[in-house]
Amino acid sequence: MDFELDQDLLALKESVQKLVQEKVAPRAGELDEIGGYLWDIKEAFAENRILAIPFPTEYGGTGGKALPMAIAVEEISKFSCSVAMMLSGQCLGSAAITIAGTEEQKQRFLPDLARGKTLAAYGLTEPDAGSDVASLQTTAVRDGDDYVVTGSKRFITYGDVADIMTLFVKTVDSDTKEKKVSCLVAEKGPGWIVSKLEHKIGIKGSTTTELFLEDFRVPVKNLLGKEGDGFKIAMQVLDKTRTSIAAQAVGMAQGALDCAVQFAREHLQSGKPIGRKQGIQMKLADMEMKTEAARYLTYMAADKYDRHDPDRGRYSACAKAYASDLAMEVIGGAIQVLGEYGYTKNYPVERMFRDAKVQQIYEGTNEIQRIVIARSLLGKGF
Repeated sequence: MDFELDQDLLALKESVQKLVQEKVAPRAGELDEIGGYLWDIKEAFAENRILAIPFPTEYGGTGGKALPMAIAVEEISKFSCSVAMMLSGQCLGSAAITIAGTEEQKQRFLPDLARGKTLAAYGLTEPDAGSDVASLQTTAVRDGDDYVVTGSKRFITYGDVADIMTLFVKTVDSDTKEKKVSCLVAEKGPGWIVSKLEHKIGIKGSTTTELFLEDFRVPVKNLLGKEGDGFKIAMQVLDKTRTSIAAQAVGMAQGALDCAVQFAREHLQSGKPIGRKQGIQMKLADMEMKTEAARYLTYMAADKYDRHDPDRGRYSACAKAYASDLAMEVIGGAIQVLGEYGYTKNYPVERMFRDAKVQQIYEGTNEIQRIVIARSLLGKGF
């Protein structure tokens, strides 16, 4: 498929580029040092409708498609993965509502999210349950018109600043006592306890939290789908959002390649630019080929999602695994081109290297992606 971007996508790409050049690029290193949620950039993104990208137009968004999301996330990630997480995280935290919510639920939650008035988190991972969703221990017991939720969640992006969380729990059938994975839209309130902020090696401008949920009440009307639909909803969300993680990786790889190319043009050795050395040229060429391949795969996966292609889950897993592995390789290559300079904070590739590692882990480790891909090829029973 030819991915020559149409005028709307080109306009989006250019507008995001301009905003990032103004608001993010000059401060990317500073933002990593400061850490914490980047409220002023959030306001700029909301004002410029960047946070509206994940949402359908009927709820105040700009369309809710995966391909525009990938393009925007890629452009932001060229300079800061932490800042790109603001858009990716809003999509991840709200996607379950877009996918499985009733019309009333969508009208209640999505417009404020699209305006950036409220923020969303995705509450899946627990201390003993990450990729294995069936092992969730957080329970939600029906009590009149509410569920009473008890348990803990770990590695929750924006769990400290989010206003709502698509929360995955085990609901208890009142008749059979069977526990089923279900998904609730939790609104912050008593019992939503932030126990700690994680100290990470990278993406320091994106907060990651551990949460305790103690007698935390969620209205029954906030159940997405039916009790027991949680696993299906979680997988549908990840099919969509993994293309955003792939786009983060592509953007970071491109940013590192751009830095390496500029350095090779300008840095002199024996009075000549190091870019004249054939060894440097071969490394840059390999980095370019692999980055372009990852970009094409990511765009294709996003396009397949938007077209409801039956193979969209496999392609999103392919894109996420390939692009994030590739980003580590390309950014490592950029550090080699820069030599000792690449190992210092004077150049952004040091920060990119730290930021990129998590892309091989979150939203399903790359080992899990390979299982998803293989089972899709082999069929049921494997």
